[in-house]
This record gives sequence, C-alpha cells and structure tokens, in this order.
Amino acid sequence: MLTLDHKSPVPLRAQVEQLLRELIQKPEFQKGGLLPDECKLAIQLGVSRGTVRSGISKLVFEGLLQRKAGVGTKVANKHSESGITAWRSFTREMAAKGIQVQNFHLNYHLTRASKPAMQGLLLKRGTKVWRLERVRGWDQRPILYSVSWFHPRLSLKGNEDFSRPLYATLEAATGARPHHAREELLAVNADARLSKLLQTTRQAPCLLRRHQVFDAGDQPIEFSEVYYVSSRFALTLELRQD
Repeated sequence: MLTLDHKSPVPLRAQVEQLLRELIQKPEFQKGGLLPDECKLAIQLGVSRGTVRSGISKLVFEGLLQRKAGVGTKVANKHSESGITAWRSFTREMAAKGIQVQNFHLNYHLTRASKPAMQGLLLKRGTKVWRLERVRGWDQRPILYSVSWFHPRLSLKGNEDFSRPLYATLEAATGARPHHAREELLAVNADARLSKLLQTTRQAPCLLRRHQVFDAGDQPIEFSEVYYVSSRFALTLELRQD
C-alpha cells in the first residue's frame, strides 16, 4: 500500500519523488512492468495529479523512467540517452522521454557580446552578435534559462524561428552544422533576475552549464550559458571505457 505522511514537514512533492524511487526498485518494474498511471497514483496518495506528474517527470529526466503516450511509464533502459550525451537538441531529447518542452520566454536581438561570449567565440571587444535568450520547462514550471550568442560568421538575419530546435534552425538558415562541443559546469546561486525568470527563491542553488559549439573545422559557432534549477533538474553523464 502506497502512502504519504501528509503531516510531515517534508513537501508532498519530495515525498512522491522518494516513493517513486523506491517503487521502481521492485522486481516487477525492474523487469519491464508498467507503473500505475498518474490518476491512480494521485487518488491512492491523496495528492493532485500534477504533484505525481512532477515526480515522474523528474525521474524521467534523470533517465530512470521512460514514458510513451498511449502506453505508459516504465523503468528506462540503462542505455537511454540523457543530459550531456544529447546536447544537439534538448527539445528532441525530452520528446524521446515523453516530455513536451514549453517555451515561457524568448528574446532574440543584436547586441555586443559579453566578455565570456567574446572569449568563447574568439571575438574582439565590442563585436556585435545575435543573442538568443529563452526560458523553457514543462508541466507549467520553468526549468532552465539559457542565453546563446552566435558567431557573426554565420550571417544570421534576425528573423530565424528559434521556437523550433536550435541547431536544426541554425543549419536550415546558415548551413552551419555542429560537430563537437566543450562543456564547463559550475554551481551558482540565483540572483534577483534569475529567480524571477525561473520562479524560484533568491540564492536558490542552480547549475550553470557553459557550452561552446564548434563546426567540423573547429571554428566556434555558438557560446551559451544555461542555468538549471537544481531541485528540478539532474544532469546525467555517461562515461565509457574504450
């Protein structure tokens, strides 16, 4: 019997997430059995369907669960792609996990490159570049805030539709194709603006992911800074021995 402690100081959302982690360790689910659906779990636990969905979404994002429309949710294949291994398209990676990414904010304009962007794109001080700012998430909750700067060499026009997958849009508009990337991961706290954009508290722990993308000729095409709300996001790294 699945139960929660409604009198506990631990938030129900966190209790649901922990219960799901324990539930998926049961042999029947490790062998491929489908988890109870969201409605059934919500009724049994005495919480909203959104609370259950949030817990499932967190485990899906961590690569522990996978869900498919019309089928259900089950323990993920251990080789499922997650996090840094799928940098080419965040939207498509999430879609493969059954998560529909929502765009909460998008701003695209020409401006002077920031100091980190100048360094990441190997530009001179004062160079103007196209800057793309987005807030995205799912289940009506913002998860990440990203800022991308694009190298002037791409000759972007300013009318590109970045509501679509970023690299597909870049390739269609400019012919530029990402070949490899370099990552830097940092722990930071949300400032006033970031906390407002991501609907979290000031000083909330966030993961900052600095991202340089290069073409096949090792020329930079994009530099980005992505801030993730740590309590809503887990980055999975898969390491293999050659």
